[in-house]
Amino acid sequence: MNDQRSAAEPAAAAVAVPEAVSALDGAGSARPVRPGGRRAALAPVALVVAGGLSVQFGSAVAALLMQRAGALGVVTLRLVVAAVVLLVVCRPKLRGHSRADWGTVVAFGIAMGAMNMLFYQALDRIPLGAAVTLEVLGPLALSVIASRRLINLVWAGLALGGVFLLGGGGFDRLDPLGAAFALGAGAMWATYIVFSARTGRRFPQADGLALAMVVAAVLSLPLGILESGAKLVVPSTLAMGAAVALMSSVLPYTLELMALRRLPAHTFAVLMSLEPAIAATAGFLILDQALTATDALAIALVIGASMGAVRSQVGAGRRTKADS
Repeated sequence: MNDQRSAAEPAAAAVAVPEAVSALDGAGSARPVRPGGRRAALAPVALVVAGGLSVQFGSAVAALLMQRAGALGVVTLRLVVAAVVLLVVCRPKLRGHSRADWGTVVAFGIAMGAMNMLFYQALDRIPLGAAVTLEVLGPLALSVIASRRLINLVWAGLALGGVFLLGGGGFDRLDPLGAAFALGAGAMWATYIVFSARTGRRFPQADGLALAMVVAAVLSLPLGILESGAKLVVPSTLAMGAAVALMSSVLPYTLELMALRRLPAHTFAVLMSLEPAIAATAGFLILDQALTATDALAIALVIGASMGAVRSQVGAGRRTKADS
């Protein structure tokens, strides 16, 4: 992974999956597809979609695992296993970093840990599709604030309309605490994006990501032990926790970063805005969480708002370059 880049395009980064945000900056200069390479052009798209499927179906498996280990226990298993894998693969250097570097990576890790803990608390209370839809509002809000363009107020209004429908006009159909946790996870997602970009500028390769994952794992470990205790070391629970870590962290990282070598950042971001739909599908197939027509419309509105925000930001960037 090449994380030594400048900051990502605000809107593209805002709707991207957190684990891959720090890689977005270099994706805007993706290699052109040669004539006759339609299959090659579709390959990175397939990788991104596969990564999204892995993340959301991993979350569905995590929801099943919560019955054994609790929400905080599942978060602990996911982050600890992912941290171990990344440390073994990346072998980050600990020397030669300034105090500001360490402050940035610690903030990145705290945001990562808080985002995961809040999201899994939401997942324990509301359907997966609804949780992801509410969570994506954080990055979308960051996109609107960063762009400072009036058209993005339209996209924000569209997203809020979707959330209003999802909550049945007052969130009386959703657990209020679960909805609050999902919104909090969205705020942490936006924070994650900011510190992911900063970490990528300060640490080579995937060193910053590996170190931040360790911080997140250490942050969640006492809470997971407090909630689940000895349940965390039951072999079957450990095996499912490892599966969640691989499906929700390690595998998506690999697939998305492979795709980003040949995929423009804005295309990647648009594909990532499909996450709520993938989550709803995973919830239906694995957790038997059926969607009403109103729920489907709400999710579609949020997806449309995310796509619109990305497209308008990319268009503005191209016009700015043309004028200069």
